[in-house]
Amino acid sequence: MIPVTKPFLPPKEEYDAYLAQIWERNWLTNNGPLVNELEMRLKKYLSLDHLLFVGNGTIALQLAIKALGLNGEIITTPFSYIATTSSIVWENCVPIFVDIDPSTLNIDPSKIEKAITSETSAILATHVFGNPCSLEVIESIANANGLKVIYDAAHAFGVSIKGHSIFEYGDISTTSFHATKLFQTIEGGGVFTQSEEILRRIRYMRNFGHDGPEKFHCVGINGKNSEFHAAMGLCNLKYIESIISRRRLISEEYDKRLAGLGLVKQLLSIEKDNYNYSYYPVIFESEDQLLRVKSKLEAANIFPRRYFYPSLSSLSYLKISTNCPITESISSRILCLPLFHELKESEVGQICHVLKNGMNG
Repeated sequence: MIPVTKPFLPPKEEYDAYLAQIWERNWLTNNGPLVNELEMRLKKYLSLDHLLFVGNGTIALQLAIKALGLNGEIITTPFSYIATTSSIVWENCVPIFVDIDPSTLNIDPSKIEKAITSETSAILATHVFGNPCSLEVIESIANANGLKVIYDAAHAFGVSIKGHSIFEYGDISTTSFHATKLFQTIEGGGVFTQSEEILRRIRYMRNFGHDGPEKFHCVGINGKNSEFHAAMGLCNLKYIESIISRRRLISEEYDKRLAGLGLVKQLLSIEKDNYNYSYYPVIFESEDQLLRVKSKLEAANIFPRRYFYPSLSSLSYLKISTNCPITESISSRILCLPLFHELKESEVGQICHVLKNGMNG
């Protein structure tokens, strides 16, 4: 079987060495030494001053919304994982969808201003498949209208723009360290901000609001993460450059084998050297063609993913109705092909061979 992804796992003995430390200290969670070490090493690797390691990428989004005191409407993208929209709704805000650019697949900045009302408090944009949004335009619009900016950078670990980590942008950026992500801590997420005050606020919030054992600073949740998860992150961080390099080679192999088939690729807004190759999405001519190819692949024990499908604007639990024709079209025709560190060139060849047969009927 060839799944759409497999977690990168470090040599077991390296993880076991950290487990031995955990057993010796008997300190399993609650801001342990490995959590602190991971935060320190991530700051060094990403050249950032402020970040917090949290339970997962969804909690990271919820903490971001809460820490910025957002209410009312939040402008966002309908082309993202459901956690982006669910976090807005969970925090009692209203998602207002703006359609995407058909080339970059990110929120279309030229359509944002028309969506701003007196109830708008923020823009929450996703760097889709790690492809950076139009940062300068979005932040210019936000500044002109007194809005906060959150970037859902769940796919964007290791991405840089103009020599800076993608996590530096916005009032807050968040990411996921889930097992399916490029850099994984089994479960986990990160919150990034340039503001010391926002960082301080989120630090309280991720630990029930504790300000010492018998005092509480604010309303909080259990957004912490454990020593076991931090240990996996510390192991994997050593291999991140080779992981990205390997994924680039696999992506280039796909490019070569799929050339000339008429499949549309996402347009990157940065140089390839600054990208992380987190996914390999292709856009088909029609949904019928996609379904035919997907069926052929699955029959051959190859399992791609319709990512992102359906459009978030179609979620049944939302009370709003939004017309996002580009997103609805793209989401019905896009498929992410298998991409992971251990994927072999021969397996890429097999995937492409079956895909071509499926396209030909």
